[in-house]
Amino acid sequence: MAKDLENLLAIDIGNTNLAIGFFQNGKLTEHWRLSTDHKRMQDEYGLQFLGVLDHAGIDTASISGLVISSVVPPLTDKVAQACTKYLGLSPLIVQSDLKLNVKIGYDDPGAVGADRIADAVAASALFSLPACVIDFGTATTFNAIDKNGLYLGGAILPGIGLSAEALFERTAKLPSIELAAPPSVIGTNTRHAMQSGLIYGYVALVEGMVTKFKEILGKNTIVIATGGHVHLICQHTDVIAHIEPWLTLDGLRIIWEMNR
Repeated sequence: MAKDLENLLAIDIGNTNLAIGFFQNGKLTEHWRLSTDHKRMQDEYGLQFLGVLDHAGIDTASISGLVISSVVPPLTDKVAQACTKYLGLSPLIVQSDLKLNVKIGYDDPGAVGADRIADAVAASALFSLPACVIDFGTATTFNAIDKNGLYLGGAILPGIGLSAEALFERTAKLPSIELAAPPSVIGTNTRHAMQSGLIYGYVALVEGMVTKFKEILGKNTIVIATGGHVHLICQHTDVIAHIEPWLTLDGLRIIWEMNR
C-alpha cells in the first residue's frame, strides 16, 4: 500500500501505560493501551507494535508520520529506536520548543510534561477557552489554559490508583480493594469505607480544584477530562463538561500536523 500523508501513528508513553493511536485522514480509527515495562527491550517494543498493527490490518508501509510524547525519559529513546527499526519511521518527539497553538507560561517551559503539552494543544484546538484539562493517569494533572491561549501551568497529585496502592501498602490491616464506588458514601464495612474514601474523596478533590481554577480562569472555563481512570471519577460529578479518553492522542496529531 502506498503511503498516505494523512496516516499517522501517535504514541504517548506514560508511567503505567503506552497509549497508541492510528489516525487516518485526521480521524482516530484505532487505539490501544499497552503496559509500560521498563525491562522490555527495544526489539520487544518493536515487535509488539508490529503485532497490534497487524492485528488491526494496518500495513506499516501506509504510515508516513509518527509522533511520540513521553514522561518516562529512559523509555523515550528505546521506543523511538524501536519505531525506526521496525516501522521505518523517525518520530517527532514532543517538547515545548515545537510549533504549538498555545504559549507556554511555565517558569521553565522545558519542564512541562509532554503529555500536558499535548492535552493543552488539543483543548485549545477542539474547545473554547479558557479551559481546564484534568488528566487521570498514574498522576492526576490539572492544566490551565487562559482565554488568550496561554498555558499557565496547573497542579499535579497522585492518581487514584497510586492512592489506593499506598493505602494498602502502608497500612497493616486495610485490604487491597477494587476501585469502584460503594453502595453509599457512608461505608458500613472496611471495604466500602475505603472505596468511599478513594472514589468520593477523589470526586470532592476534583470538584474543589475545579472551583479554585475557575476563580482564576473565569466562571466560563470549559472543564475537559481524559486519561485511563477518567470514567471512574467523571460518572460521579457534574463539574466536567467533556470526557475525552484519547485527548492526548488528538493533541499529538495536532502537534504533528503543525510541525511536519
